[in-house]
Amino acid sequence: MNSALMLRRFICVNASATLSSVSPSPRKKPLIFLGSPQVSVTVLEALFDASSAPNSSFEVAGIVTQPPARRDRRRKVLPSPVAQYALEKGLPSDLILSPEKAGDEAFLSTLRDLQPELCVTAAYGNILPTKFLNIPVHGTVNIHPSLLPLYRGAAPVQRALQDGVQETGVSLAFTVRKLDAGAVIASKRLQVDDQIKAPELLSLLFSEGSKLLIRELPLIFDGSAKSKAVPQDDSKATLAPKIAPDEAWLSFNEEAFVLHNKVRAFAGWPGTRAKVLVLDDKSGQQNELELKIITTRICQSTEVLNGEQDYVTFKKGSLVFPCGGGTVLEVLEVQLPGKKAINATSFWNGLRGQKLKKL
Repeated sequence: MNSALMLRRFICVNASATLSSVSPSPRKKPLIFLGSPQVSVTVLEALFDASSAPNSSFEVAGIVTQPPARRDRRRKVLPSPVAQYALEKGLPSDLILSPEKAGDEAFLSTLRDLQPELCVTAAYGNILPTKFLNIPVHGTVNIHPSLLPLYRGAAPVQRALQDGVQETGVSLAFTVRKLDAGAVIASKRLQVDDQIKAPELLSLLFSEGSKLLIRELPLIFDGSAKSKAVPQDDSKATLAPKIAPDEAWLSFNEEAFVLHNKVRAFAGWPGTRAKVLVLDDKSGQQNELELKIITTRICQSTEVLNGEQDYVTFKKGSLVFPCGGGTVLEVLEVQLPGKKAINATSFWNGLRGQKLKKL
């Protein structure tokens, strides 16, 4: 055998050995995220960041969100905040799915093609049918902003604030057909400040929920999360039904703490409203006025002078509303229809000496 032939054989053998010693990179596990409003973006951002880490075992393979809708003051049709964020991150538009219903066959077929190992939901806003839940290998997990089984339903944060809770939290739970009833993988408790409003608390809870999710993802992907998840005690469940617009009205026959909690709970949407009567003693005119109540606090002093039970007064930067049970509510910010929110001092000065009566 000549030396040239031996050299060629040596090169081939060594090249073959080198190639066989290099193992292919493991395929990242496909994860599908479902969410719609701005608070969901916090979770999606955490998933994108975690998936781009050098040791990440998963990738965000697609997004499911609500269809485009009229979202701004000019009523322009816009994609959901989650869709907008995904596009900004460079996710191809064909991987951003917006079915009218999560049970649409065309959508489910597309989802199956993506072969998700896990689906994650955070304020998606659509009911997931069994056909959907059967697709991901490791199931679907949901970030729910309450300490399950408390406050199952569409408005957990709002109803908790309305009830005046001093503690709440966020839960990471498997999704089942029964509403928010799946086994809980992990949870985080938080103390509730008596001035915090629903949008701020919701944002805080989803931020904490995204940390829980990232921490628990390895256990979910290796299957051990299912064995450690704790079934919920249905006997302790409470419901948090969707808020109706007509719940926005305040009645000052109720006690001040009830109204204060409602203002905090309904901040953002639908807000809280009250009707008052503006009385002009000079002209004898009276006009009914609708106020959006933005910010309140419970007055520590409950002294209301005789004859003032029906009238709104002004004291140290707040509108003072006598309420049921001898309690008093201080209103710090209000908003007139079509106007910007203003503080109580500006509103009171604008009355120019006219009286304000509760309705």
